[in-house]
Amino acid sequence: MNKELYDLVAWTVKTAISAGAAECRAGVSSERFVDISYRDRKPENIKEATTKQLGIEVFVNGRYSIQTTSDLRKTALKDFISSAIATTKLLAEDPFRNLPDSKYYKGRAKVDLEVLDPAYKKLTPADRHNWVKAIEDAALAAGGEKVVSVTASEYDSHDELLLMSSNGFEGYQESTYYQAGAQMTVQDEGDRRPMGFDYAASVIKKNMPSPEEIGASAAKRTLNLLGGKKLKTETLPIIIENRNVSRLLGGFLAAMNGSSIQQKRSFLADKKGKKIGSKHFTIIDDPFVKGGMGSRLFDMDGFALKKRVMVDAGVLKEFFVDWYYSRKLGWEPTTRGPANLIIPPGKRSVKEIMKDLGRGIFITGFIGGNSNSTTGDASIGITGQLFENGKLVQAVAEMNIADNHLKIWNRLVEVANDPWIYSSQRMPSLVFTDVVVSGL
Repeated sequence: MNKELYDLVAWTVKTAISAGAAECRAGVSSERFVDISYRDRKPENIKEATTKQLGIEVFVNGRYSIQTTSDLRKTALKDFISSAIATTKLLAEDPFRNLPDSKYYKGRAKVDLEVLDPAYKKLTPADRHNWVKAIEDAALAAGGEKVVSVTASEYDSHDELLLMSSNGFEGYQESTYYQAGAQMTVQDEGDRRPMGFDYAASVIKKNMPSPEEIGASAAKRTLNLLGGKKLKTETLPIIIENRNVSRLLGGFLAAMNGSSIQQKRSFLADKKGKKIGSKHFTIIDDPFVKGGMGSRLFDMDGFALKKRVMVDAGVLKEFFVDWYYSRKLGWEPTTRGPANLIIPPGKRSVKEIMKDLGRGIFITGFIGGNSNSTTGDASIGITGQLFENGKLVQAVAEMNIADNHLKIWNRLVEVANDPWIYSSQRMPSLVFTDVVVSGL
C-alpha cells in the first residue's frame, strides 16, 4: 500500500471527525497517464499528466455531502474539511444516509487480481510512439486507395485508489490500463465517407493484440461499410457482434440498479425470481477475473465483493443495490455496480451459426438510440452485413431495430464461442430470431 496516500487519507478521516463529522469516508485517487495520437504520419496529440484528487463523504446529524479537491496540502485540506462540514449542516436531513454496517466489509477475498502490469514502468516514450506509428502504418496499408484519413492512438495509465472510513474500512488498489486503436474514413460512392474503427484495451500490455492486427482490423471493419444500403423492413434473425452486445445490454442493466427500482424507473422491479429471457440468457458478475478490466476486491461502499449470478438461464436472480438504496428499499444490499459482466460462451463460431440461419443481419455497430428503463422499450440504429447461407453479401446502413427488453431477450436462441476480452463486459456474439429490422 502507498504509505503517503495512506497517511493522507487517515489524517483526513481523523480531522473530519475532530471537526464535527459524525462519520466520514475519504479516498484519494491518483492517475499518471499518457495519450498519443498520429494522423498523416505525424503526431496530432501528445499528452502526459499526473493527477491526484481527494474526495470526502461527510455525515453530520443525518445530513450528507460528498466533495472533492485536488489541493492536497494539509493546510488547504483543513479549510476544505471545515467548509465541507459547515456546508453539510445546511442541507436537508436524509435519515437513510450513513456508513454501511461494518459487517459488509468482512470476508474480502485475498487474491492477486493481476491488474498491475509489472512492465508498465519500462514503457518508454519511443515504445509508445512506435506502437502508434505501427498501428497507423498497418491501417493505411490495409485500407489502400480508398483511405481518406486515419487517426491512430494509444492511451496508457497507472492508477491508485485508497479508500478509508471512520468505522474501520480500508481498501487499496493499484492497476494499469492500456488502450490502442485506429479510426479510418474511406471514400464510398458519391459523397459518402463511412467511418469505422477498431480498438483493444487491457490492464496488461502483453495481452493486447499486435499493432499490426489492430490497424489491419480497423481498415477491414471500415472497408466493410462500403456500399452500405438501407434494405426493406423485414423480420429476420440477427447476430450481434461480441463487442457490440454491451450497447444492447446497457438498457437492460439500467433497470437492475437500486436507484432505478427505488425511483420506480425499472421495468425489472417486480421481476426477481421470474423468467425474463430465454434459457441462453445468463449474466455473471465476477470481480475476480485475473487481469479483468473491472476486477476488484471491494466497491466504493467498501463491500467485500463476491461472484454473483445475476440472471440464471433467463431467470432474474439479483439486482445491483448499494447501501443507500438498500436502506430506502428495505432490501439486503449487494454492490453498487457490476465488476466484470460475463455471458458464458457457447460452442459454435459465428461462421458456423450463420450457415444454419439462412438470411439474416450480422450487426457490427450501433448508432445513437435510446432505451427506456421504466418500460423496457428500446430503439437503436444499426450497421452491419446482410448474410445469406453463411456468406456476407451486402453492407447494411441506415436501418433500425426497435423492441422491448422483456421480449427480445426471450428471442435469444444461441450464444457464440467468441467472448470479447478487451472490456469489463466479456460478451460473446448473440443470436436472436424474429427481430423486425426497419428500413425502407
